[in-house]
Amino acid sequence: MQGETSDSKAKNIGSTAASESTADRDSREKAPVNIIMIGMAGSGKTTLMQRINAYLHERKTPPYVLNLDPAVAKLPFQANIDIRDTVDYKQVMKEYNLGPNGGILTSLNLFTTKLDQVMGIVDKRADSTKYFLYDTPGQIEIFTWSASGAIITNTLAATYPTVIVYVVDTPRTANPATFMSNMMYACSILYKTQLPFIVTFNKTDVVSHEFAVNWMNDFEAFQQALMRNEDGFMTSLMNSMSLVLDEFYNHMRVAGVSAMTGEGLDGFFAKVDEAVVEYYDEFRPAIERQIEKKRDDERKQKEKQMQQLMQDLAVSEGKEVDPHQKQEEEQQQ
Repeated sequence: MQGETSDSKAKNIGSTAASESTADRDSREKAPVNIIMIGMAGSGKTTLMQRINAYLHERKTPPYVLNLDPAVAKLPFQANIDIRDTVDYKQVMKEYNLGPNGGILTSLNLFTTKLDQVMGIVDKRADSTKYFLYDTPGQIEIFTWSASGAIITNTLAATYPTVIVYVVDTPRTANPATFMSNMMYACSILYKTQLPFIVTFNKTDVVSHEFAVNWMNDFEAFQQALMRNEDGFMTSLMNSMSLVLDEFYNHMRVAGVSAMTGEGLDGFFAKVDEAVVEYYDEFRPAIERQIEKKRDDERKQKEKQMQQLMQDLAVSEGKEVDPHQKQEEEQQQ
């Protein structure tokens, strides 16, 4: 009888765990995905956004598009939320006496003050939208290394699966020095954001990205290309840098796409799906630990402040003089 009871308990625990696993899997499948597009000016980032937008519309899964570039003159797609509707970039430059980069940075800072409203809209759309696309300024250091960019990225990552897409201009990257510069930038963005990362080689209709994949997988192939194109101290420097990045290449997702023709987008979204799985398996637990640590630190800080307040009150009470006692002392004098 006792054995049967133990078996039934084990079965109940197993069924509960299975149901929780199924519920968790269902919630993952229903959760929307944030795709943040980052790329240097001229890499075709905004054009690729337009192509992805059209690709998803064709498949009856229209995305929700957000433009975070306050200085763009014209967009090839209709943005659902546009920073330009909130902040006038040229007026910001004029009012604060700023240059172009300072104007973009300040505009982003001003927009970030309304981020809670943006997240409220995103939450309302989450049940009916699979992908949220974010177009960022071409001056990538303004977004990736600014406080406002970090706030936006961290807020999105703490809410839904978030993937960073770094767009590379493939024809220009055919030069080993430019390739190495792009890879160093990609590495720095990866470690700054600490989110699933896809290096996306754009303009493959002009030049195939296979040479770049080959350079990542074969150190000697990159060395040979370097010897043909560079000489002197640059060769030694980039050889050393490529050795440093070897481990980075092993964990990097790479996709080749054409914003002009749409070629490679099926493979791109397969990489996005892989990145979402990685987000839940590796990044989400780390984010939750960070959030919990922050809450714990805030709780300890509040407790410390409360203790300090109680000590101050105790000291103040000890210094108070009874008015009757004071009156008696005055009469005696």
